[in-house]
Amino acid sequence: MEIEFLNPICDHDWDRLVVSHPDFSFFHGAAWAEVLSKTYGHKPLYLRCSRDGELAGLVPMMEVRSPLTGRRGVCLPFTDFCGPLVFGAGFSALTLDTLLAVALERKWKHFEVRGRTQFEGSAKPTLGFYRHTLDLRPGSADLFSRFKSPTRRAVRKAVRSGLNCRVARDREAILDFYRLHAQTRRRHGLPPQPLSFFLNIHNAVIEPGFGFVLMASAGSHPVAGAVFFQLGKKAVYKFAASDARYYSLRGNNLVVWEGIRYLAESGLEELDFGRTALNHDGLRRFKLGCGSKEETIDYFKFETALSPGHAVPDATAGFHCAVFGRLPLALNRLAGAIIYPHLD
Repeated sequence: MEIEFLNPICDHDWDRLVVSHPDFSFFHGAAWAEVLSKTYGHKPLYLRCSRDGELAGLVPMMEVRSPLTGRRGVCLPFTDFCGPLVFGAGFSALTLDTLLAVALERKWKHFEVRGRTQFEGSAKPTLGFYRHTLDLRPGSADLFSRFKSPTRRAVRKAVRSGLNCRVARDREAILDFYRLHAQTRRRHGLPPQPLSFFLNIHNAVIEPGFGFVLMASAGSHPVAGAVFFQLGKKAVYKFAASDARYYSLRGNNLVVWEGIRYLAESGLEELDFGRTALNHDGLRRFKLGCGSKEETIDYFKFETALSPGHAVPDATAGFHCAVFGRLPLALNRLAGAIIYPHLD
């Protein structure tokens, strides 16, 4: 197997190769690599694997180095799913062997693969999630008719409430969304990602046309928002946030529906709703209510130096949620800026 290390931010051919694989997602692309690298300083070690001149695999990998949490490889940090793209079943074992060799050479204590992979027989999952996808090809009218009745009623209520909804790509929209995001994360007992993360999303993803913000407002007051990413004919519903004081207006339902309609009418073919924790019944119902198809995704950890069997912790639950949920908003934001560079 011939290996070439690439930085997709500088390699203009990377995205073309990625979209040639049927299982690609936005997260495999160069724009997401730029967001992660610029925000957290993680080193992109993307691999293009070939054999006898034939493309065998594309592996988006970043090296996470922290004095607190050690050195490891992740495919990819802060990413719902992003498994290696293997071209042909015969190359899966060779690609895994290549990753193991890279891990030993880089002195990683382990490397982690998130999402669908052809390596399942080589390791047991360490963490699992639901994943929901929606086929956009039937068109917006047909898609709305497939919503479950409570979801359709919620969208109609939002419209009757007089909420204004707009697709936006300006910097002010991402700042409005971040303010809602910080409030929402605090309600869930979690610190928000740092502001620089969202500013880099604006610069690397939204401004070049790989995504947009959808904001619902009551008058001039933003009450709910969502951030969508897209690459090729596929899109991802990545972030959602809302002002709890206006929850009864059903702004969350409206921004999701308007996002679906906008993507379908723009010619995209698939919307991925991202990962959902297995115990998060409310979010699962919300996504299923939009007519999505459900499957499970797994995270796999391949050990090098440590003993096998160390599970990946689920950072969305635990005692820390009670602590972060009580911190003042400014301190919660500061905590996120300090903590996230050491996580993945």
